[in-house]
Amino acid sequence: MNRTENDPEIRSEVMRIILNISKRLAKEKLGALFVITERQKIEGFYRCHYPQVQFAGNLLSKGMGAVVEKLATLDGAIIFSPEGELIAYGSRILKSETLLGFGTKHAAARGITLFDENITAVLVSEETGWIKVFQKGEIVLETDSVEIEPTTLDKVSRFLTNHDTTLLASAGIAAAAIGAYPVLIVGGAYMMIKAAGQMISSALSKEKK
Repeated sequence: MNRTENDPEIRSEVMRIILNISKRLAKEKLGALFVITERQKIEGFYRCHYPQVQFAGNLLSKGMGAVVEKLATLDGAIIFSPEGELIAYGSRILKSETLLGFGTKHAAARGITLFDENITAVLVSEETGWIKVFQKGEIVLETDSVEIEPTTLDKVSRFLTNHDTTLLASAGIAAAAIGAYPVLIVGGAYMMIKAAGQMISSALSKEKK
């Protein structure tokens, strides 16, 4: 069966690959900012720091992961369509919203996801080695660099693209309340859910009954 544009399976696969790349970068304490959006929605709202080289294929193409891993460490954001098309790299995001206590990457991630609620930003902090996923201007997921079992990471990726909380509940994720938010412990990795915390807590509770 052929997969087409707007296929949720393709979009979740793109998210999964970006999270995997982010975890590898986080282990090396290398910073990065991924922006996932439709081309027409980002046009005019970024500026490239470097001449752009056209690459054959997209993020789902064999061997592109290693290329993207290098491009992601350049100053600025690397921008993909939800289907994995590389739109730009080394780009300054022109929509910015200060996040108190954090720098320009956080401001860009918050600003561009506030600008359009369908945009997702994945930020890798070089200082802490943590990964933060922004949607609608909020950090909806925060995780460390520990690798996650592939089927569980797939469910997390589907949640981020399709917002189906039952996927997380069915992943066998343990939940522990720390402060105001639940922390999801996934095979040794910590995943703190913020904006979606109440929904996920509810789904996990129902799964246990």
